[in-house]
Amino acid sequence: MPRLLAIDYGNKRVGLAVTDPLQLIATPLDTIHSKDLFDFVKKYHQQEGGLAGIVIGMPRTLMNEATDSTSAVVGVVRKLRRELPEVPVHEVDERFTTRMAHQTMRDGGLGQKARRDKALVDRISATIILQSFLDSRPL
Repeated sequence: MPRLLAIDYGNKRVGLAVTDPLQLIATPLDTIHSKDLFDFVKKYHQQEGGLAGIVIGMPRTLMNEATDSTSAVVGVVRKLRRELPEVPVHEVDERFTTRMAHQTMRDGGLGQKARRDKALVDRISATIILQSFLDSRPL
């Protein structure tokens, strides 16, 4: 069964997470530079024999309004849909994912130095985005 890939997009770094083949559990995959995103996704899609879908975090304010980053993510979504038309792209509200990632790291016993690793935070945020998408799907 094809996997789902999650993207936590940032202007510098992109956190990535992926599901297991049964699409039950999200796990961190990698953190890459944002300029490498489309090459990475296309290569991963080919290597895995296809993706079941892509889940991308959509930045919103607490008032559910666009942020400074929203237009960049909308552009990424458009390009993904254009370059991989056979792969559904799902947008997920990403409010609080960074805060949740930091809390997860604290709860997991990671030290302050590890919690400052922005690449790790981005991977965990992508994992939270993907797991929330999985949990919200009807059974």
